[in-house]
Amino acid sequence: MAVTATQTLDVERIRADFPYLEQLQDGKQVAFLDSAASTQKPRQVLDAMTRFYETSYANVHRGVYRLAERATEELESAREKVRALLNAPSAREVIFVRNATEAINIVAYSWGLNELGPGDLVLVTELEHHSNFVPWQYVATRTGASFRMLPLDESGELRLDLLDEVAGGEAVRIVAAGLTSNSLGTNNPVERLAAWARDRGAIMVGDAAQAAPHRPLDVQTLGCDFLAVSGHKMCGPSGAGALWGRAELLERMEPFLLGGHMIRAVGEEKTTWGALPHKFEAGTAPLAEAVGFGAAIDYLNGVGFDAIEQHEHQLVEHALETLAELPWVTSYGPPAERRAGIISFNVDDIHPHDIAQILDMDAVAIRAGHHCCQPLMRKLGVVATNRASFYLYTTIEEIDRLVAGLKRARQVFA
Repeated sequence: MAVTATQTLDVERIRADFPYLEQLQDGKQVAFLDSAASTQKPRQVLDAMTRFYETSYANVHRGVYRLAERATEELESAREKVRALLNAPSAREVIFVRNATEAINIVAYSWGLNELGPGDLVLVTELEHHSNFVPWQYVATRTGASFRMLPLDESGELRLDLLDEVAGGEAVRIVAAGLTSNSLGTNNPVERLAAWARDRGAIMVGDAAQAAPHRPLDVQTLGCDFLAVSGHKMCGPSGAGALWGRAELLERMEPFLLGGHMIRAVGEEKTTWGALPHKFEAGTAPLAEAVGFGAAIDYLNGVGFDAIEQHEHQLVEHALETLAELPWVTSYGPPAERRAGIISFNVDDIHPHDIAQILDMDAVAIRAGHHCCQPLMRKLGVVATNRASFYLYTTIEEIDRLVAGLKRARQVFA
């Protein structure tokens, strides 16, 4: 079913596109509230990948026969869709990767290991997913650079007023921050962080894995030097994501992976690298996955990112208001107007894993754990939280089922 752009999102019409909703668990339709981990896939994406495998599959950029040329056209069409999604100046700046984690590691290894040294500072935030924390911690250790975190306030938002204090007198070289927290849903003021970094001659690395599925992005106004996205979090397949980087930086960087396709010439004494973006795309590309990623972008553009953002705001506002009526539930993070459709919470002294298992008996799927944010969990003073996350196919009724399930879980453990 084609979805046309609307200001008000037609949830029931959209839900008809997702095969997972046709399945029952113990006679109940699953309320899937774990979209921050990975999203469900519409038929349009599944059909695009099947069609590619059935009619257009061949390795790309090498063959001169028509099938290979058609496959190459499909891959490069998907790259153009990512470029347009991010409003990047050139498709040359869009590198296909497996996921946002690989994208960030490319920057850490190719830029960080070569540019950092003693006296330099790498700054991340207390909100970061491990994918935008551990690579920078590792690279700082390898190069002798300092590694520090920008703290949060009590509502789970960044203390931008402490930037200069945290930096101290060291040379800030890298600022890395997520646009949206995968645990608290906090929407970070990345434009302000990027301006602060730029004033100090640092690069800004943005993790948009949780932001790209939910709202429009424009790398030309964000001020980032690099931006990472994952297709599987925006209705696309796993195994396809993208790194956007400023061409002048990518040109100067050494490649991260070496092998076929990314070379210009190989000699006994020296190998020279290919042009962008292929310099960073060693080996066979994720062909069908990239096509599926492109189809997912088409699908979301058809729905309208503004409509998705508005829908999620209504969901998270309802969820926060409803959970606030339960005195035995503690919610974390900022108010609804400053977050995406993600809520972390705990129920009295009941372990999050127990809550998640009880909810699963009612066919309500949430995530329980540290959400790859252990520094954040320590900041909150907890080991783990429950996390409910929403997307364009989520309904108010599913949130009400979550709340009803929490009440039952508390009765069980009482």
